[in-house]
Amino acid sequence: MDRAALLGLPRLCALWAALLALFPCGAQGNWMWLGITSFGVPEKLGCANLPLSSRQKELCKRKPYLLPSIREGARLGIQECRSQFRHERWNCMVASTAAPPATSPVFGYELNSGTKETAFIYAVMAAGLVHSVTRSCSAGNMTECSCDTTLQNGGSASEGWHWGGCSDDVQYGMWFSRKFLDFPIRNTTEKESKGLLAMNLHNNEAGRQAVAKLMSVDCRCHGVSGSCAVRTCWKTMSSFEKIGHLLKDKYENSIQISDKIKRKMHRKEKDQRKIPIRKDDLLYINKSPNYCVENKKLGIPGTQGRECNRTSEGADGCNLLCCGRGYNTHVVRHVERCECKFIWCCYVRCRRCESMTDVHTCK
Repeated sequence: MDRAALLGLPRLCALWAALLALFPCGAQGNWMWLGITSFGVPEKLGCANLPLSSRQKELCKRKPYLLPSIREGARLGIQECRSQFRHERWNCMVASTAAPPATSPVFGYELNSGTKETAFIYAVMAAGLVHSVTRSCSAGNMTECSCDTTLQNGGSASEGWHWGGCSDDVQYGMWFSRKFLDFPIRNTTEKESKGLLAMNLHNNEAGRQAVAKLMSVDCRCHGVSGSCAVRTCWKTMSSFEKIGHLLKDKYENSIQISDKIKRKMHRKEKDQRKIPIRKDDLLYINKSPNYCVENKKLGIPGTQGRECNRTSEGADGCNLLCCGRGYNTHVVRHVERCECKFIWCCYVRCRRCESMTDVHTCK
């Protein structure tokens, strides 16, 4: 780390401390800042100076070797959120690393709004933490966890396969994610905060369940001359992109719940309250705001100026993304090297190619 970065560390610590003071109700979401920090910064700051709750700091101090996995989990979640919503009216915009953390949470208004977007954020971030920690265990980066030892023996001799290799210990990843993220509801007094916290806890678990649900079995064949007489099999997590797609589908079918929570959560619509809520459902309390137009108070930029696809009927199409306002078209000129050839000896000769592309942006 260069001298300028080192001199800036005390200021960064002070800003993160201010964030904790300004957003006590959203303290459980402050760890998400680790996903947009520069590589090595969290380790340099140490657990005590990170934007974590007191419980998270204690856990971090007891298990400092997990800090790179926590940072990677936050990065995974943020990256997948942006990828899944890159063509939507709400495009999962996050704060810049250059922006002072004390000005707003990393996801801005959406982190504590109780909307469908809040539901997806908490689910994908919890899933990212499970995925990252579990991967780190399987890679042998930690002493207290490794491969899933419950699958070391057994199998089916009649079917010609047995458990072997290194199965991902997703249960440890889920345990750590619960320990690090889930804040006890009984510690909250305000009714509004209690409802939002219960919703966030449920969506945390829904994210973890998505990782567990998409576990798959990989096998390797053993036998004479490449035959598959015997197979060694192990369990592995799906790619995080696949988990993101599942959570996006859950987002599209999320359930609105009542903000009045007594013993358990129930659906807002009275005629649907007998339908049970599953632990892998995404839940929200408040309807989403209008993402079509700019709202400076809520930090919503609107869709004006966003690039759209004129021929698409989907969310990225100009009709939907521009909210019926129409779009502007301008021509962009691209210049690049092309038809490159190696000339003996020893240089490469290329032509200079130009192309013109129509770009459409929302009015």
